[in-house]
Amino acid sequence: MKNNYDHGIFYGAVRSFFVVLMATIGFALGIFCFLFIMGGISSSAKEPERSYKMKVLPNAEGIRKIESGKSPVILQININGVIGTELLNTQNMEELLIESREGDLKDNRVKAILLNISTPGGTFTDSDGIYRALKLYKERYKVPVYAFADGLCASGGMYVACAADKIFSNDATLIGSVGVIGPSFMNFSKLIDVLGVQALTISEGKGKDDMNPLRPWRPDEDAMYKNIIKYYYGLFVDIVATARPRIGKENLIDKYGAGMFPAAQAKEIGYIDESNFTREGVLKQLLKEVSIEDDYYQVVVLENTNWISKIFSSQNNLFQGKISHKLELPEEMDPNLSGKVLCLYRP
Repeated sequence: MKNNYDHGIFYGAVRSFFVVLMATIGFALGIFCFLFIMGGISSSAKEPERSYKMKVLPNAEGIRKIESGKSPVILQININGVIGTELLNTQNMEELLIESREGDLKDNRVKAILLNISTPGGTFTDSDGIYRALKLYKERYKVPVYAFADGLCASGGMYVACAADKIFSNDATLIGSVGVIGPSFMNFSKLIDVLGVQALTISEGKGKDDMNPLRPWRPDEDAMYKNIIKYYYGLFVDIVATARPRIGKENLIDKYGAGMFPAAQAKEIGYIDESNFTREGVLKQLLKEVSIEDDYYQVVVLENTNWISKIFSSQNNLFQGKISHKLELPEEMDPNLSGKVLCLYRP
């Protein structure tokens, strides 16, 4: 009798143990599923990584104001330095414009764009790419674009400025240089003959060996390159003549060419709309355009933060105890420009 009693207690304890164990496992699984679902929801709602950080700039009164997250925004985009270099190219501009519709700037906060231009130009393809990215943005989101030329608006800078509805400048600015230039070719064949050196280049495809510097050039060997330059120049002229009709296409080609002009003269010709302006003055004109009559707005710029990550990268020599010496070249000699067709003013 006692035996049966002991067995009953034992089996009851085992059953209770398994009941508690299964309940614990079930509870744990429930928690796991809940966390998994919530993690999926949060990850799906997570915003993409961004390359740009918003910085508040002085407004038309010279005051930096941080308003609420719903205030209208004037986005200033700086076209400074040589176009086509690491931080000023088509890809970065497209990324900047995408991010201007996200995060703190979402819900259509950007009401207008101010292009702040100080550039000698750069590569043709990046000048064209930035121009087209700005044009598409302007048309897609129905925002006005004003340009302020501050010091230099040459060649590729003029190309980009043509995306603006109006172009302003201060009186110290030089404007123009509508022209295209290709890479320079050199020929060493006569020097090779003098030195008694032989050179052999193996290639396939008609014209693949054109402009080889190690042999005498054939007549009209440069024809393909001339056609490319002519084609790009035609695109450039058409864009400027369309955006700035007062100049006139024939005048642009035959009279003004790739000349540079002081702001007052550039206004007379038709390259710009107004001279003798300041950035603040242009901002006031832009505020009128978008019907902002009070000071409830912000002027912001999106700054690329990639350079910060490079500084603190583990690959940085500074963090490896290494000191390296290198020759810093001017932006106009940036390797990114090498071998490319340029819209670049080189005084």
